[in-house]
Amino acid sequence: MKISQEKTKGLTFSCTAVIAADEFEKEVQNRIARMAKGAKLPGFRPGKAPVSMLNQKYRGAALGEALDFLVQKSVSEIIRDKNLRVAMEPEIKLGKFEDGKDIEFTLEVETLPEIKLGDFSKIKLEKQMAEVPAEEIEKSLEYVAQSRRETQTVTEDRASIKGDIAVIDFSGSIDGVEFKGGKGTDYPLELGSNSFIPGFEDQLIGKKKGDKVDVKVKFPEDYHAKDLAGKDAVFAVVIKELKVLKKTEINDAFAVSLGEKDLASLKQKVSDRIKEDYENASKMKLKRALLDALDKEYKIEVPEKLVNAEYDNIVKQYEHAKEHNELDEYEKSKSEKDLLKEYKDIANRRVKLGLLLSEVGVAEKIQIAPDDINKAIMNEAKRYPGQEKAVFDYYLKNKQAVEALKAPVMEEKIVDHILSKVQIVDKTVSVKELYRFDEDEKKTA
Repeated sequence: MKISQEKTKGLTFSCTAVIAADEFEKEVQNRIARMAKGAKLPGFRPGKAPVSMLNQKYRGAALGEALDFLVQKSVSEIIRDKNLRVAMEPEIKLGKFEDGKDIEFTLEVETLPEIKLGDFSKIKLEKQMAEVPAEEIEKSLEYVAQSRRETQTVTEDRASIKGDIAVIDFSGSIDGVEFKGGKGTDYPLELGSNSFIPGFEDQLIGKKKGDKVDVKVKFPEDYHAKDLAGKDAVFAVVIKELKVLKKTEINDAFAVSLGEKDLASLKQKVSDRIKEDYENASKMKLKRALLDALDKEYKIEVPEKLVNAEYDNIVKQYEHAKEHNELDEYEKSKSEKDLLKEYKDIANRRVKLGLLLSEVGVAEKIQIAPDDINKAIMNEAKRYPGQEKAVFDYYLKNKQAVEALKAPVMEEKIVDHILSKVQIVDKTVSVKELYRFDEDEKKTA
């Protein structure tokens, strides 16, 4: 194989290569010989058939195999000899192919940029931290107490009021036709909770046990089920029972019911959990600040095809959210043209920072240990209280899911390594400030 011409433009390397006809024919004959071993042709013993007959029978298949093999081999040699750091799969275009003549093909491949790492200790960052307010602990305890409240059946003959639990049977219909998912039996609905369609609960206030009510509502325009969105519906409702929620006292007995020694130890545990949440938010903002600093500090030419691939992924996610009415308020407020332009910038940033972090990982020989993966699985399990075993079992049985964890785990290790080098100043802020994330931060982080 010989290169007849080559060109480098930016990160793109291209060349034209030629595989000599005699080299190609030699490979073809080698493959015909392998195919013919033990072949049985009428009138000949295995392996004794004339070359002309073997060529006639096997040459077509041998040509394709030899061509594919020699082109791929040549491409590998070019990449190796030219020390190319390939960003994506090379594009190969075969010239006119004629049996018995030299084979010409063109190769075009995007390469990774050369990145010179600077002194991370020159970067200065601010780490936001917040103290846990006493009222936040009380709010958390109140939330737990509310979720564990017991109910008591209303025995007196009275109309329902806001805050009551109405145990109902219901069946919804549109234009007299019942729709899927519109039925329920013995459903405990807290009146005033706004957990049902707007206006539904209001029509049950003032009714009694045994009453039958036709509740007339209109599904919101952005309702998740598109076939119901914006439509008028009627729910035939039967109030089977009324209940009231009993107040739960937050005291030592309440703490013991949750497995704690007393109320003081419960409060400490709640405080520690909130602190952990604050620390996670703090680290998230610190990471964002670091990425912003790196983005500003490093000017890196990025492979266009990698950017396009990342952009396509972002657009697919956007299209999916749009189709299922899951766009956030920021996306709804922007025109699609402006959003797509932002997504292109985001794709460029992600690829740039991804290449930079990868370079740091290689330069510093950062690797993932089994403990890192176990820790990631533990953190994932924490997100699903009460279902930890199910999460562990999922990863135990799903190797692909474990593999999917490796990229974010590696990124976190690299980010942590860089953060260990930079100058960090702690700053105490309010809880509101700690949790204030601008919309553009959500998009680009």
